Amino acid sequence: MADQLDLGVVGLTPGNGHPYSFASIVNGYSDDGFRASDWGVIYDYLAAKDPSEFGFPGVSVTHAWTQDPAETERLCAAARVPEAVDSFEDLRSTVDALLLLRDDSERHAEMALPFLEDGTPVFVDKPLALDAEDLDAFRPHLEAGRLLSCSGMRFACELDAPRANLTNYGELKVARGTVINDWVHYGVHMLDAILGVVDARPEIVRALDAPHDAFGVTLDDGTLVQVDALGDAPFVFDVSFLGSEKASDHPIRDNFAAFRRTLWHFVRMVKTGDPPLDPQATLDVMATLVAGKRARETGNSVDVDDFR
Repeated sequence: MADQLDLGVVGLTPGNGHPYSFASIVNGYSDDGFRASDWGVIYDYLAAKDPSEFGFPGVSVTHAWTQDPAETERLCAAARVPEAVDSFEDLRSTVDALLLLRDDSERHAEMALPFLEDGTPVFVDKPLALDAEDLDAFRPHLEAGRLLSCSGMRFACELDAPRANLTNYGELKVARGTVINDWVHYGVHMLDAILGVVDARPEIVRALDAPHDAFGVTLDDGTLVQVDALGDAPFVFDVSFLGSEKASDHPIRDNFAAFRRTLWHFVRMVKTGDPPLDPQATLDVMATLVAGKRARETGNSVDVDDFR
């Protein structure tokens, strides 16, 4: 791998500003460029950070593509990306690694696999895939250290304390995640956050009787994980851990830190070939999402193993 690492960024899906945030964390950002975009909420948390917190040595986002050329130009202006490409295919011969920052999981395989099969490392925005064939195709790339896909919440700094000291909680009884929007696109944040702390795997999923997406996930150590995706609601990304000896609440608000840590792990993977996560951890989260959908459709408890 060359000393200079050139990244390509791909977007965009409605409501998902990750191309703007991820590219800006690597490259820095333009005040004027963000003023011309629709992502004031991202600009606000970027502007709150010190310049020393941006960038990685020898790493740049050099190329960008979205399905809308005008949007691509706005992205390039906001995140100081020098090259807007006309075709997604153009990126295959121009970048060392790819940030596929779209959350339409049904498109991920067709967009990411050509790069992965060429040997180009790819970060894929959550959720990776909900289709069994797509996940089978992705598995060898996860195992080979060419593919990373997760929510940034898996690396949230607000969860550092329970990650380091979960034994202080005694017997963990309940882990609870509360988030806006829906189970598939935002419940995944809570699953990644919680399963990144506990040392157990999801076993059974059941849908809870609630006016929003609500699920109970039993882990193989008996812990109950409860996830509430509240739909259209005031902003909330909150995680709680309740044990026999200790309980704690963790509002997750520092998106910048979570995304920067995610990018750090991806860059390290590109340079070393070492997977940052156990590939099975990624597949467990995807299987849990699918099991939850089935539980809601049938009203029955669903075994996560049915979808692994």
